[in-house]
Amino acid sequence: MSGKKNRLAAGLAALLGALALFGGCTESGLTKVTVNEVTHSVLYAPQYAAMELGYFEEEGIEIDLVNGGGSDKSMTALLSGDADIGLMGPETAVYVYNEGREDHAVIIGQLTKRDGSLLLGKEPDEDFSWQKLRGKTVIGGRQGGMPQMTLEYVLKQNGLEPGVDVNVRTDIQFNLMAGAFESSDSEYVTLFEPSASLAEREGVGYIVAAVGDESGDVPYTAYMVLKSKVEENAGLYERYLRAVYRGQQWVATHTPAEIASVIAPQFPDSDVELLTRVAENYQRIGAWTETPVMTEEMFERMLDIIGEAGELSGRPEFDALVDNSIARKVSEEQPAG
Repeated sequence: MSGKKNRLAAGLAALLGALALFGGCTESGLTKVTVNEVTHSVLYAPQYAAMELGYFEEEGIEIDLVNGGGSDKSMTALLSGDADIGLMGPETAVYVYNEGREDHAVIIGQLTKRDGSLLLGKEPDEDFSWQKLRGKTVIGGRQGGMPQMTLEYVLKQNGLEPGVDVNVRTDIQFNLMAGAFESSDSEYVTLFEPSASLAEREGVGYIVAAVGDESGDVPYTAYMVLKSKVEENAGLYERYLRAVYRGQQWVATHTPAEIASVIAPQFPDSDVELLTRVAENYQRIGAWTETPVMTEEMFERMLDIIGEAGELSGRPEFDALVDNSIARKVSEEQPAG
């Protein structure tokens, strides 16, 4: 316990110079950091585990977590200064960079490496094949977003041309897709967890496949900051990613039931039994990374997917958008706890 207290004290002392740049010092003496996440999903279990296990507090950080409701909205919050850190699909960083913005978003850490979307149909289907989507309509997410582009990538891998063989709807706001599926005649929808399992429990739809099973490894969700802040706030970002890394390591070494129990306070509308099922789904497809370091191979695969979707106006160099220096530093440490 004394070691934990010493680490917290050291973290607090080192953060004093950065307080004015973020949300200031809370009553508890921690630095408030606003994190805008693209959605609130069990897909981000390592982050929630780090929050609930006190890893951020031990680094002198208090998280103000905001649900952006879509990568475009999360990026807007980051660029406008309403968020200190954004957790979203890295494709948004590519778009901003290609627009020529000087103070663009830089990726400092990766959280997930598989598409977290589950495909739901109107009826149970134990013998599902992707060919069954031929001639059908799928609610697939925002145009140009990773969920939509990865879905279309998987369709093409299975010989189905989006817009020709399958109608992929991109006109529904991310956090309204479950409701739209229930009230429309669209035969399929892709949803994140726990929304997918909740929809199944309520009889709205039935999980028939996981997009991540087909898509392979891709840098699906990452932490981003403004380029102008990387160097001046390196100390704080290091503490932030250290907490994330400890969360990643904890999740990698614990069972779905243990994960569900720890992150349950983050999902008050979901019981532990449901969260355990969800954690099993994501653990089975290998959704979570074990370190925040993004590989160039996965980055290039993401660019391939964006390119195949017709959304890539330029192909940025890896080093132009990804700064692994902090992620590598914390990943080389022995995680405490």
